[in-house]
Amino acid sequence: MQADTSKIAIIGPGRLGTAFAYKFSRDDKEIQIYYHDAALCRSINEEHLNPKHLTASLSDLTGGMENVPRLSKKVRATNDLEGIVEENDFIILSITMNRLPELLNYMKPLIAKKKGKVCLISPIKGLSSDEKTKELITPSQMINNYLYDLKHKYEIICIGGPFFDVDIALGNPVCLTVAGRRSTAKTVKNSILKFNRRELNSYYNFDSIGIEACGALKNIVANLKGVTDCLDLGRSIAGTIFARSGVEIRSLSKLLGGSFQAFYSQAGVGDMYVTVSSLASKNYRYGKFFYEHYNGNPIETNLKVLGMIDGTPEGPNTIKSVHRYLEKKNMYSPLFHRTYEIFNQSGNKQEIKERIIQACQFDKRSKEYIGPFSRILYRILPEVWYRRDRGILSRISR
Repeated sequence: MQADTSKIAIIGPGRLGTAFAYKFSRDDKEIQIYYHDAALCRSINEEHLNPKHLTASLSDLTGGMENVPRLSKKVRATNDLEGIVEENDFIILSITMNRLPELLNYMKPLIAKKKGKVCLISPIKGLSSDEKTKELITPSQMINNYLYDLKHKYEIICIGGPFFDVDIALGNPVCLTVAGRRSTAKTVKNSILKFNRRELNSYYNFDSIGIEACGALKNIVANLKGVTDCLDLGRSIAGTIFARSGVEIRSLSKLLGGSFQAFYSQAGVGDMYVTVSSLASKNYRYGKFFYEHYNGNPIETNLKVLGMIDGTPEGPNTIKSVHRYLEKKNMYSPLFHRTYEIFNQSGNKQEIKERIIQACQFDKRSKEYIGPFSRILYRILPEVWYRRDRGILSRISR
């Protein structure tokens, strides 16, 4: 893909989009940030700060607003989506999964008439399921579905963690995973990401679907871990949650079209480790705040907690999509089943504690490994060879 790498567009001035604007402007790139609100764009252009996202966190970390770095004059915010698509060959989609369909509907005719191709870079960490079919898809699969008729006009590069937006913004050491078509991924790695490897480095991974699945599913685990850390369950159970969630993530990733190896990459275990163990993770904070403010009504508690967090935790929406898929597939997934119940079914705090114990201590599996026969069948028949939650096949240990 022959393209202009001297300028980059970012759709969405949330925490991560703003962090990327800081990073790429330090690398002397010209940055355009798209947002539909003209007033917010004007504020960013005049103050060289994002008044809505990330700035407060940077102020806390740097010791006051006077120490918060200003965005470079090379960063310009605009509400002109047509100009964004026409003028940029690389566009970072820094939005949430639930906003992606609407954005793609707007972008499709603009991409169709654009001169040349566009590379869509997706750091989106979420999964979505169709209300009718209950099929579960990743961000890149959704993009391909919406832009099916324009395959010759775009390419997708997926970015995986581990990373926090504040570290990218402040230039702390961060290492990404880049997945997609090898030649395009090489361009992104060498001409966009690798300008200052003390700040940002990256590895290539062939498994886009697996990387996206890991990035989405670990947020569910972070929600659960946030709740668990509020309970008097000792210090050992955290290891069980981490390890057993890996079993469920690997199985789901395989069903979606990924491979087992993605979980063992930095975008898998690396990203999950930091997401489930740090207050810098908004999904971990969501779980912690949810338990602290739980009043027996999950809908009311969810709304209250969302109002306390800068940015949108992806886990709460992802677990709903995953639950619909698990029910359709009759798939045995004790941690994800119980996590759905904790955040979506009424009850009390004692019931939350019991659900976590049930998920961790009463797993129907008896083996911690995948035998050679199962490994072969997982490889060739992932849609058939997985553990069922109910029925005759649920008695077969895998």
